[in-house]
Amino acid sequence: MPLYEHVFLARQDLSQQQVDELTAHYKGVIEQLGGSVPKAEYWGVKSLTYRIRKNRKAHFTLLNLDAPAAAITEVERQQHINEDVLRAITVRVEELESGPSAMMRKVDRDRDRDERRGDRRGRDRDGPPRGPREDRGSEDDTEVTEH
Repeated sequence: MPLYEHVFLARQDLSQQQVDELTAHYKGVIEQLGGSVPKAEYWGVKSLTYRIRKNRKAHFTLLNLDAPAAAITEVERQQHINEDVLRAITVRVEELESGPSAMMRKVDRDRDRDERRGDRRGRDRDGPPRGPREDRGSEDDTEVTEH
């Protein structure tokens, strides 16, 4: 069977549970029509470049599909009818990624970077956040202490 990557955007005012229910519904449709969903990833709520139906943000979800073309057509048809789905795109691929998608790797990389910067940038170890100018001091009035 052909392999597909399918991404759909759901309205921002839906709850996480409602998005999960939509994902489960579309998985069920694929499986009923003889396909399988090896991986489903929820990418979170992200800002849109431009407004779509008065929404500035949307829930992004990726589905990796191994399904016949009829199953893909049916899912897309149902998504066009559903008012909660803003956009959807399906791309046929030669092989599916086995690990996390590029979006999930980016989230992990950003989280790791923020953790590494945690003590150095914008915050004392015990105090409130500092502004960018408070980090700088002249060499004359700077006192060096070791902990």
